Amino acid sequence: MIKNRFEHPLNEKTRIYLRVESLLRQLQFSSSFADNHQYQLFLKSLFDLLEIFDQIQLKSELAKDLEKQRQTYRAWLDVEDVDQNMLGKILDDLNEVHRNLMAAERFGQSLKEDRFLSAIRQRFGLPGGACCFDLPALHYWLHLPLETRIKDASQWLDTLKPLINALNLWLKLTRETGRFVPKIGRTGFFQSDAEDASILRLSIPMEYGVYPMISGHKNRFAIKFISFETGQAFPYDVEFELAICS
Repeated sequence: MIKNRFEHPLNEKTRIYLRVESLLRQLQFSSSFADNHQYQLFLKSLFDLLEIFDQIQLKSELAKDLEKQRQTYRAWLDVEDVDQNMLGKILDDLNEVHRNLMAAERFGQSLKEDRFLSAIRQRFGLPGGACCFDLPALHYWLHLPLETRIKDASQWLDTLKPLINALNLWLKLTRETGRFVPKIGRTGFFQSDAEDASILRLSIPMEYGVYPMISGHKNRFAIKFISFETGQAFPYDVEFELAICS
């Protein structure tokens, strides 16, 4: 049985974290410039990240959330029946990424100061703005050897390593707090309480031909299943799996 996975944030900060994670994945995927158009995905993702960095103090917020996780795991030290070796490894990872995060520059600072990126950023976001007559500097860069462009991309990504490592660890530990449990959406609807949750994760069999529309917050949520074919509410029961992650 083929299943489709969906995730939904239950607070605004987690919503931003998931968007940043998606952009970072696009950056890493497209940084090889395997075809002639991957540079568009790379630069669009990079400039979208810079927009987010301008809107939120992501470094300080992520540092606070990592510290909360660290305090939670410290409370399990020397508790009977807890795997202390695994716990020690988690705490070591948290300590390392938190330390590197605090030592890092403000996210995106060196990218904003990069002469080439700053020269093309504004016009790149215009519809069709990547044409050679709009951005001759970009047109020149695209004709440099592939090795040179990959090296540039690698250097830009290196400035984001503290963010990548910290965010990946926070999301990994957050996702692991929830386990998938079978549920039934009666006549295409499901609602439930939650306790200070951050992310909902759903696993839905493709055979139903539906996707979820989710609303709610950290303490309560509702899921309406929508038929992909009709765009209308699905009128039948849907058996799915749900993980509530704090």
